Amino acid sequence: MSIAVTGSIATDHLMHFPGKFHELLVAEQLDRISLSFLVDDLVIHKGGSGANIAFGLGVLGQRPLLVGAVGADFGEYRQWLEDHGVDTSQVLVCPDLHTARFICTTDDAMRQIGTFYSGAMARSVDIDLSGLPALGVDLVLIGASDPAAMVKYTRQCLELGMPFVADVSQQVTRMDGPDIRILVDGARFLMTNDYEWELLQQKTGWTPAQVAERVDIRITTLGENGVQIVCRDGSELKVGVVPETGKVDPTGVGDAFRAGFLAAHTQGLSLERSAQLGCLIAVTTLESHGGQEWTWDRAVAVERLRDAYGPDAAAEIAAILPE
Repeated sequence: MSIAVTGSIATDHLMHFPGKFHELLVAEQLDRISLSFLVDDLVIHKGGSGANIAFGLGVLGQRPLLVGAVGADFGEYRQWLEDHGVDTSQVLVCPDLHTARFICTTDDAMRQIGTFYSGAMARSVDIDLSGLPALGVDLVLIGASDPAAMVKYTRQCLELGMPFVADVSQQVTRMDGPDIRILVDGARFLMTNDYEWELLQQKTGWTPAQVAERVDIRITTLGENGVQIVCRDGSELKVGVVPETGKVDPTGVGDAFRAGFLAAHTQGLSLERSAQLGCLIAVTTLESHGGQEWTWDRAVAVERLRDAYGPDAAAEIAAILPE
């Protein structure tokens, strides 16, 4: 199965605050908040949710098609992605704009405050997905990007009869209920974290049962509590995490889970096994700086899967892992 990944392509400027944000917030004066955080570290990495997911799929042996809009400064980034197995032929280059920027500060509790500059991403709405079937695409992930583009892509997938993954992600905070309903209704998979899931219900006015009527499978990541998978027939599955060796940076962890899950799912593994691989790639990213700085070691991966989920799970997942 061939996957097209739509979503943001950005440069991440990641900083660390040696403290905890919540200790500096005055509950009674949140409407007057004006804070500046003195950080002790700055790293600049390649990022963006669409690019992070495509990178993960490429490292795991797939050849995903990345769809998004970038600026004239994309040349080096394009080569990086191509070198890691990503097809960038459908990326729109806007020579008059910069590629999007994500500027984020993480505190000692792994909580984040970030700002996202759209840049060329605002032109994503100019991209047309109607040619994807001719390129052999079987599944489209509609990730966080320009909201109008996300709505357009969803409608095109429905018109084309093409299965899609609804990955509303960070844009659930910006979009209103009617547009979020469009993104979700008819999806093969709905992927969110637990906070986004609660906000999605609040904004759409849908109950979990009503969402289940509209998507085949809902996948909700629960941080250190693992993953919840709920199918249209009401059946439910929970998968625990792979134990971490340490927390370095949570940026891109959700994207990494999606890459691992879809890499396994598209090669015929069960929902449980797919989620287990997703959890492994997620924790590997958590233990690295940035969404694309993790490295692949098959032997270590299989050992960690065996320790977390047992020998049967490790053997089944190992069968689809690249060297």
